[in-house]
Amino acid sequence: MKGRILIVDDDLGHLTMLNTVLGSLGHTVEKATDGGQAIASAKENPYDLILMDVRMSSIDGIEALQQIKEINPSIPIIIMTAYSSVDKAVEAMKLGAYDYLTKPLNFEELKIIIDRAMSHLKLSIENKILKEKLLSASSFSDIIGSSRAMERVMETAKITAKSDANILITGESGTGKELFAKAIHKTSYRRDHMLVVVNCAALTETLLESELFGHEKGAFTGADKRRDGLFRQADKGSVFLDEIGEMPLSMQVKLLRAIQEKEIQSVGSDNPIKVNVRIIAATNRNLGKEVIKKAFREDLFYRLNVVNIEIPPLRHRTGDVPILSQKFLKKYTRKNRKALKGFTPMAMDALTKYQWPGNVRELENAIERAVILSMGQYVSEKDLPINVMKEYRPEASFKTQLSLGGKSLDEIESLALVETLKQTKGNKSEASKILNITRTTLNNKMKRHHLSLDRILPTGEI
Repeated sequence: MKGRILIVDDDLGHLTMLNTVLGSLGHTVEKATDGGQAIASAKENPYDLILMDVRMSSIDGIEALQQIKEINPSIPIIIMTAYSSVDKAVEAMKLGAYDYLTKPLNFEELKIIIDRAMSHLKLSIENKILKEKLLSASSFSDIIGSSRAMERVMETAKITAKSDANILITGESGTGKELFAKAIHKTSYRRDHMLVVVNCAALTETLLESELFGHEKGAFTGADKRRDGLFRQADKGSVFLDEIGEMPLSMQVKLLRAIQEKEIQSVGSDNPIKVNVRIIAATNRNLGKEVIKKAFREDLFYRLNVVNIEIPPLRHRTGDVPILSQKFLKKYTRKNRKALKGFTPMAMDALTKYQWPGNVRELENAIERAVILSMGQYVSEKDLPINVMKEYRPEASFKTQLSLGGKSLDEIESLALVETLKQTKGNKSEASKILNITRTTLNNKMKRHHLSLDRILPTGEI
């Protein structure tokens, strides 16, 4: 593994020699002649390794090592020292040096130690990436969605979670904004600290200020003791402000100050308190329009809307309905001690064709109700809520049944595949269950009939 190496030595002859040797081994080499330069370079550049002398006239290697490790704890630093200063090398090892070499250097030994350090660094980076992927996958596991729209939203959320930027999650009620907020926090570098959730619509202005920033004893009627607010509880963590669009304008001013100055002032106190929190806000309102109407502060809007994650309504990702329905079916059959196997084709067709104004929350309630009412092995259309079936037109879904006469068995099989995949919005697992075949058989039959989802489904439903 070749890397970018910084050599730090005030002996110019030795510095030049090391530059030549490491350059010949394929490494990119940069030089510094004292510890101060090394610290400044480490702040600006992502080195893979630092090779540093102990004795230097300005800032020595031990002090430089300590400061560089504060900047980047993972960078391997190899210390060079004379035989008479081995005790300094031991001290450096205790402070986090990767290894040490004694002068005059054995270049074969130098090459072995550098290779080992670089391999160790590579392994650490790969391990960190793997852990982050696993953490991200587990954190977002509660969010179900295989449609392109949801995949794009989840990808944005996963990338954004790694930053420290404030996030504004928008979308209709019931789309899962709080689920996203929790997943983002669990994937972020703040995950070891608290995520506090505040429903801005559920509290009066006075109670909201006290809830967020705390209050002193006697600050208002009923304040019989001092209380820390949620911002202090979430220090180094995250605050999720749900329904931020409902926050009164006067309270918006105080929130803006807390975000800008990174400090809060509890009710009844004159002393500001420093806090370090990340804000994740959510709303079902269009805050841009609220700004135009002067119902929401423009400066606060831009502070919150550093990254916008807009969750699409369920009617725009109907391909996710079968997957979500199966998830809720498992959840509520277990909860109600039932043994339901799935949905009848007509029931699933009705579920996918309904518009779901209440989004995922409404779908979950519908499935829970259906599980409770179902008396058979499968949820049928009779078990679904009246409003779902009211808009359902089964004849449109099963029109192919009326026009099969005169067709070959191959043509009928192809039509059955097409109509079932349309019915399940491309969900092959659900289509396999309805057709009573394995997913492998379904794929083989699709190949034989030259069928593909991009040909069967309208654009945007895949």
